Amino acid sequence: MVSMFMKGGPAMWPLLIVSIAAMTTVIERSLFVWRQKKKQQPELVRTLLRRAEAGKLDEAIFLGRHARDPVARILVYGLLHRDRALSGALLHSASKELKPFQKGLTVLDTTVTLSPLLGLFGTVTGMIRAFGLLGGQEMDAPAAITGGIAEALIATAFGLCIAILALVPLNLLNSYYERTKEEMEQAATELEVLLHEDPVHIS
Repeated sequence: MVSMFMKGGPAMWPLLIVSIAAMTTVIERSLFVWRQKKKQQPELVRTLLRRAEAGKLDEAIFLGRHARDPVARILVYGLLHRDRALSGALLHSASKELKPFQKGLTVLDTTVTLSPLLGLFGTVTGMIRAFGLLGGQEMDAPAAITGGIAEALIATAFGLCIAILALVPLNLLNSYYERTKEEMEQAATELEVLLHEDPVHIS
């Protein structure tokens, strides 16, 4: 494996750096999702909405003041600032709560785009080397020529593998982010309906 990596040419070192960054991001995001799922309190969210429906807003705030669930936290924040602008408060809180869910997505998205390009760069440099040997004094050295072609193929393969492996967690994390945003929007909309406000749309 090491020898194959060394044969991959100059593009392999950037690919190695990109792969390490992607792997680190995937591990960190996996731990983040695991921690977030442990923080979920769907029963508390339902309780807060029931209290709001019954007009017991102060009681709802009291129950959710130490909530771990981000959905419950945006409801409490909205209730605390309902006299000034409920919709604005819900949007502000949702935006703040969603920021940690977006962390790392740019790294993985860049990895998916950049890795094949770096692999292509390795392909180009390898083919230049191979065809350069064809025009030089090394026509009697087929191993050197095929080595350049192998360099091109190895870099391409590594670039595609990194992109493919990063694409799966990227899609999963995007899906988790969208699902969380939808849960927040549904809860915020329900709260606004209960309090006779115009529904909010979280962007």
